[in-house]
Amino acid sequence: MRILNDREDLNQITRREFVKWTVATGLALGVGACMPAAETKKSEMPYRVLGRTGEKVSLIGMGGYHIGNPSEPEGIGLVRSAIDRGVNFMDNCWDYHEGESEARMGKALRDGYREKVFLMSKIDGQTKAAAARQIDESLKRLQTDHVDLMQFHEVIRMGDPEKIFAPGGSLEAMKEAKQAGKVRYIGFTGHKDPSIHLHMLAVAAKNGFRFDAVQMPLNVMDAHFRSFEKEVLPVLVKDEIGVLGMKSFGFGAILNSGTVSAIECLHYAMNLPTSVVITGIDSTKILDQAIEAAASFKAMTGEQVAALLSRTSEAAAAGQYERFKTSTQFDGTAQNPQWLG
Repeated sequence: MRILNDREDLNQITRREFVKWTVATGLALGVGACMPAAETKKSEMPYRVLGRTGEKVSLIGMGGYHIGNPSEPEGIGLVRSAIDRGVNFMDNCWDYHEGESEARMGKALRDGYREKVFLMSKIDGQTKAAAARQIDESLKRLQTDHVDLMQFHEVIRMGDPEKIFAPGGSLEAMKEAKQAGKVRYIGFTGHKDPSIHLHMLAVAAKNGFRFDAVQMPLNVMDAHFRSFEKEVLPVLVKDEIGVLGMKSFGFGAILNSGTVSAIECLHYAMNLPTSVVITGIDSTKILDQAIEAAASFKAMTGEQVAALLSRTSEAAAAGQYERFKTSTQFDGTAQNPQWLG
């Protein structure tokens, strides 16, 4: 496969291969058809179904990176407090805080808490050997014999899908882990460009594989710039793949734009057909905010959505508040290529 030198080439190839896929599957794209997922409530926390898995997950998911920011006792306490208040979706990753986030999560899930949650983590390895090692290390840190969802982390380069699906690639390790009962469901994440997500889905389809969940940025700025919402979300909904929304605040940058409030950011992501909106929580104040957003959420009207997008369109145009798309600042595997194997 030739190396892509610019975004125009990347988009061109993705569209060409993806048109073949959409025609073959009868796929009809259109964000207008995407409605908020059906939900049930348990106390103040709404629950939605994770794609075709049938699993009921909390509308708010607890981001794993941020539990590594406060002290260990505080991080553990936040996890347990969130669970006690109805949050059952726990996010994590093999590389967060060099494994400390998983270690804290493992301690927090003792004493019967593990049975109350849908536990997700991610691996960076793209070779079979690296992926298998990272899966086992994650399980050890998390103090569990299995995770409910394991994802390929940071699919952010156009060549990543081919490496994952190649003979000796990380998909082989993931499949073996699933057969062994270490992993229940398989997904992937990325934050760079919707074209790369579409390419990953297309490569999976060519290999007869369908993901259970996909994680991507979904926020009030994304709708205007390299939009995962417009390009990827309809595909996931059509194929009944669980949608995991992340970066509702763009690491705080979106709030710094002065165009929207925190609750508006969360409500916008919840208004999409997301199964879970994963948000970083590193204090009781932020946990309270997330719970409030979930409890107060009501489906937005078209006029409300249009008004919100109108307020953010100018600020979002160049991607300056979504630096994870336009820079390498947030690319952990670019800064640590050895993680890929």
